[in-house]
Amino acid sequence: MKITRLSWALCVSALIGLSAQAQEQQPNFLIIMADDLGYSDIGSYGGEIDTPNLDALANEGLRLTNFHTAPTCSPTRSMLLSGTDSHIAGLGNMAELMQPFQQGQPGYEGYLNQRVANLGEVLQNAGYSTYTTGKWHLGRSEELSPAQRGFDHSYILVQGGASHFDDMTAIISVDPKAIYREDGKQVEVPKGFFSSEFYTDKLIDYIENDRQSGKPFFGLLSYTAPHWPLHAPDEWLQKYEGRYAAGYEAVRQQRLAEMKELDLIAADVQPHEPMQGVLPSWDQLTDNQKKREARSMEVYAAMVDNMDHHIGRLFDYLKETGQYDNTFILFLSDNGADGNSPLGLPGNDVWINETFDNSLENMGRKGSYIDYGAQWAQVGSTPRPYFKGLTTQGGVQVPAIIRHASVKHPGGINREIMHVMDIMPTFLKLAGIEHPAPEFKGRPVEPMQGISIIPALQGEALPERVIGWELFGRKALRKGDWKLSWMTAPYGKGAWQMFNLADDPTETKDLAQANPDKLAELLKDWDNYAKRNNVLEGDFNIRYGFETCLFEQCFK
Repeated sequence: MKITRLSWALCVSALIGLSAQAQEQQPNFLIIMADDLGYSDIGSYGGEIDTPNLDALANEGLRLTNFHTAPTCSPTRSMLLSGTDSHIAGLGNMAELMQPFQQGQPGYEGYLNQRVANLGEVLQNAGYSTYTTGKWHLGRSEELSPAQRGFDHSYILVQGGASHFDDMTAIISVDPKAIYREDGKQVEVPKGFFSSEFYTDKLIDYIENDRQSGKPFFGLLSYTAPHWPLHAPDEWLQKYEGRYAAGYEAVRQQRLAEMKELDLIAADVQPHEPMQGVLPSWDQLTDNQKKREARSMEVYAAMVDNMDHHIGRLFDYLKETGQYDNTFILFLSDNGADGNSPLGLPGNDVWINETFDNSLENMGRKGSYIDYGAQWAQVGSTPRPYFKGLTTQGGVQVPAIIRHASVKHPGGINREIMHVMDIMPTFLKLAGIEHPAPEFKGRPVEPMQGISIIPALQGEALPERVIGWELFGRKALRKGDWKLSWMTAPYGKGAWQMFNLADDPTETKDLAQANPDKLAELLKDWDNYAKRNNVLEGDFNIRYGFETCLFEQCFK
């Protein structure tokens, strides 16, 4: 057959069309995860903190108002990367707080185990370039690092948190030095390091250095902001001076009004504040206490604002290089706002007081180690009860924004029930990749438990299903509008409670006794969940997350 110029042009045109189609079928994937960000902190979710880049993302994409994670960070990350329950993926409990009855049991390895094929390695195996920067918290050794789990390039903090400056101080007295790994090898951070800026720079470098390969990429940018210790550069701290002098109650009411205006919550919803009357209110604080509390929130807000700034730099890079519109972008927090004190971690009460300069003048600067306390965390959870570490909605319901061509109504709000386990199946569906279960690279792997949320992005309903939680012996189960909950006192009754979240989104009306048939149904669902995921029962002997104090007044 003679190839004419016209036929050659048609062939080239067809190939270009196929290439464009393949590019459309295999988008880039970018996950941006904040660490301990509260549900109502950013502007598009009702907050007063300046977050113009995330707010623009919400205007171009879709805000998810019913998106769930685990109650704490590493279990969430294991589910994000595996598409299955944390008790299957190896983080049935956080490694640092593993209890004797859990140690050595399957699903309680304390790291992302080999029973799951994680998102990075599955996408890498299918031809994606894969990168992660920031917090890992899924294994400490080189063998358990991203370099060995499917990521072409990585620069990660192995622990759950660290100083955001270059002093490389970690967050627990018994493990005081931060450990960083680049492509698996242990490294020291450079002078002038600030976490949010550096992790963003590294991810941009990784994407840019491989851009000519023509391969789609998967990037996981896992900030350590705004996890304590709360730190921010001086110019960001100055911006928020005086912003929180009115106190907890005033900020909460401001956020609540804005959330109603944005149609994030119904007009009749009121905040559920279970610690009210036990922890001191703003008016009960001394002038010095008010100054310290206000300063803590100023530092926190500065961290979030600074993080948003660097997210904007990443978006600018993707736009300048023509990659923005073909990138599925997900922004989320890894759990609810954190009202747990670092003083509850082993040895920290003495270590923090003796090692750090937490004077009012140095709060938020290098050499300080502060958190922002339970009352500000409860503001971050507005209007829902409690925060990180608990299986209430305040602990597991988080802000989440998706921008992608599959979103049918950009700028809208979606209220379908979603879970962090759903991200991997969604990505694989969009990329046209089959999950490898029951075997991957010669080892048996578990199937995913999450579902694709693409129908919801296109305005359709998702099927009703059962979703369970367990951490620190606290338990919950969601089935449609119904929620089952069990927590020890003072956070719960030490007995099963049941709520209808459609009518009672802040978990104030226990319907367990009034609706015994529904309770029996959900208890059977719980037993099935616990058996399927090898959820172990036992006594917990930890201080962190089991008492909540503010200026010597404790809810415990």
